[in-house]
Amino acid sequence: MKQIVEIVPARPGWYARWQLTPDATRCYAVSLWALLEEADGTGREVVGMDCIGQWPGAEDNESGGDFVRYLYQTPDSGAPEDADRPPTGELRESGPRLQPMTAP
Repeated sequence: MKQIVEIVPARPGWYARWQLTPDATRCYAVSLWALLEEADGTGREVVGMDCIGQWPGAEDNESGGDFVRYLYQTPDSGAPEDADRPPTGELRESGPRLQPMTAP
């Protein structure tokens, strides 16, 4: 079992990309970075938690999405084209949010 060693806020511009279907991805802003360590003190890794509370390897991530990678875009260059914002005022437990975006 892993334990959290340190948590730091993520700087603007970091995103977690999730694969929803073979042709569709969705990015959410990373809210924080956590340094994890095995209980015996070995095997450290850093994971980012996105703004809807998901991180790679979490057992309760929304179904239908697989973590792809983290990416960084300078804030002045804008968000990735597949970026999404979670609905405001709604808690994660209220239902799935990883859904393909439809083209305009």
